[in-house]
Amino acid sequence: MDTRELEIFLTVAETLHFGRASQACNLSPSALTRTIQRIEEELERPLFVRDNRRVTLSAAGEKLRVYARQSLQEWQTFRSTLREGEAVAGPLSLYASITAVYSLLPDLLEAFRGAYPEVQLELRTGAAEQAVILVSSGEIDLAVAALPDRHRSQIEFLPITTTPLLFIAPGGGMVAGLSPEGRLDLSRAPLVVPQSGLSRRRLDQWLKEKRITPNITSEVSGNEAIIAMVRLGVGVGIVPQLVLERSPFRDEVRVLDGGPQLEPYIVGLCTSRRNLQRPAVRAFWALAEERSDAGAG
Repeated sequence: MDTRELEIFLTVAETLHFGRASQACNLSPSALTRTIQRIEEELERPLFVRDNRRVTLSAAGEKLRVYARQSLQEWQTFRSTLREGEAVAGPLSLYASITAVYSLLPDLLEAFRGAYPEVQLELRTGAAEQAVILVSSGEIDLAVAALPDRHRSQIEFLPITTTPLLFIAPGGGMVAGLSPEGRLDLSRAPLVVPQSGLSRRRLDQWLKEKRITPNITSEVSGNEAIIAMVRLGVGVGIVPQLVLERSPFRDEVRVLDGGPQLEPYIVGLCTSRRNLQRPAVRAFWALAEERSDAGAG
């Protein structure tokens, strides 16, 4: 297998559609199919499971996707080392929540674009709890994320800001588990919680220590979605203050007293140690570090 074949395989693996993949690779459908067949013959394993309605990766295909990403990144890193001293260029993928795009990244992205105009920035948005996972898998070069509770040996983290976790309720009307003064009783209040992530783990740990069985009425993906559900009156939610301050619904919910004082989020950039060897990633990291140090001073 050569790098071109790995790139073709990755395109099919990410789109899971042979027609769209052939267009993206500028190949005829038959040429793309022959390439995949050659790889399958070389590995003596099927890479895709196909039926009349969809295409999925086989177990061998999942393993090859990880290998292909790592191999192509290492190839790009090697090529970059041959061009040391030349202008920083090439693609750079960045992942962040909508809140981070609005609050933490604008000045940094503007400064980076001005310093390195030949880098093609690829910005993806989504739920914050997916950030470290996407970096670990090699799907994303850099991400804005909360510092994990557990250290990951291959992930580097650069703190940018700290934000507390707040409990919020609908702006009007009564909610079970709230006193008239707005004090929160988590043994009675209906809860809107994230499906996964740091705040969910911290809340679950606190409830376990207090031996409280929570009344979870809704599990959602993303902090922005929690605020929207709380606004609708579904229950009480927990979100970082940074997200609440940027939400269009911030005036339609209220911050509660009396809830547990959970450890705040430390928010920053994360990337893999392998990615930091790439000039574009290293340049973005260094600029963020420089601006973070300037802000702290």
